[in-house]
Amino acid sequence: MIRLHMPRLRQLRIVGLAATGLLVASVLVAPASNAQTVPQSAPVTAAANTIPGVDEIVSSPNLRQIANLPKVAPLDSTNSDIAFQGKYAFAGNYNGFVIYDISRPSAPKVVSRVLCPGSQNDISVHGDLLFLSTDSSRSDDSCNSTAQGADVKGSWEGIKVFDIKNKANPRYVKSVETACGSHTHTLVPGKSSKTVYLYVSSYSPRAEFPDCQPPHDSISIIKVPVHKPTDASVIAAPNLFPDGGFPGSGTGSATTGCHDITVYPAKDLAAGACMGDGILLDIKNREAPRVINRVRDTVNFAFWHSATFNNKGTKVIFTDELGGGGAATCNEAIGPNRGADAIYDIAGRGDARTMHFRSYYKIPRNNADTENCVAHNGSLIPVLGRDIMVQAWYQGGISVWDFTDSSNPKEIAFWERGPLSADQMVGGGTWSAYYYNGHIYSNDMVKGLDVLELNDWRTWSAKLVKYKELNVQTQPSYLSW
Repeated sequence: MIRLHMPRLRQLRIVGLAATGLLVASVLVAPASNAQTVPQSAPVTAAANTIPGVDEIVSSPNLRQIANLPKVAPLDSTNSDIAFQGKYAFAGNYNGFVIYDISRPSAPKVVSRVLCPGSQNDISVHGDLLFLSTDSSRSDDSCNSTAQGADVKGSWEGIKVFDIKNKANPRYVKSVETACGSHTHTLVPGKSSKTVYLYVSSYSPRAEFPDCQPPHDSISIIKVPVHKPTDASVIAAPNLFPDGGFPGSGTGSATTGCHDITVYPAKDLAAGACMGDGILLDIKNREAPRVINRVRDTVNFAFWHSATFNNKGTKVIFTDELGGGGAATCNEAIGPNRGADAIYDIAGRGDARTMHFRSYYKIPRNNADTENCVAHNGSLIPVLGRDIMVQAWYQGGISVWDFTDSSNPKEIAFWERGPLSADQMVGGGTWSAYYYNGHIYSNDMVKGLDVLELNDWRTWSAKLVKYKELNVQTQPSYLSW
């Protein structure tokens, strides 16, 4: 028998935030306005190989854009990740973050804009708390900081914590400095509701950086008391690669930290995409994750970027960000196996679990040489009986694909808006494309927030699953067999 599990979240009351010395972000509240609604594009087949023109929207018949909200100054820098809670979407931007009201997906509204520069501003939410990653060296930990070299001992990078009980007026309440900053972070629920953890990923140590010395084969673990977030602190920095990790060869990156970690709390499991290595971790002890299996791909993978489990926890997908997200790698010259996803089956139980490669998946269309395109952030779509995910491919657009058969993945829907320029490389496209409570939300680096509607017989059951909160790298369980 199949039962639907609707994830529940306790309502958390944040106390003790009136302590002295708290930092206040600059909040810009935008007036509510109707989103621009975009008509459905003409149907095309997923196998079409015609490269669209500049800003020419093409899609499969079962996926259509229903809204777009452009970026607005001063949050007109690069858009990044997205988190969700109730009727709100929280979208990161290199200059801060935006809170959207998505109660009407076809007409999202801006609730507030928070100016707080610090790339990438990777984002997650939990109850009345919002966490933001800073991975650019700053003069201090305030939202008024300026850029400052990482070779200066006093420079700051790490995690910022906001109180978002009032969505129209978020308050900055705490910062936690971490070694080598925070390129990304992953929210990990504690075994009790009183505590959450952040697994902080960072990389690229250099000998001249006093706070980021090589070797750097660890992550930082921040413990956050949810009722007193001002006490958040780094409580561990486990070394995941005591042997130094992959040394690098050919086009493959050396392992000097992790880029991103996806946790599956219900199964006490995590997958780390760590530059030159893909790892499987046991996280039963949240403060002491253990590597139980490791895989490498010295032929086709350049940079292990992110991971997604299937709902059973019997498969894991790793993405390869060939070219760092700034190159044209979805063309005939690169081919179908590089800059792609790699699908691994997970066999065994407990510490004996091992990952076994099955196949690659890449969008089945060539893009122009002026388009940065490579596998990037996506999420599982909570469907019954199948393994289906939606994924961002920068200017390659959005792809929905079925990997129920690990050895034979197939695209079932796509949407893209064409290159930003026909004459020269201009970076852009969708950074994150996630499914949340019936719709797909995309944070386009240049074009702003896109909302899309998927209508396909293979995914209808996903509309039955409603989350109260979703941080995609904190993967929820939605089915029980």
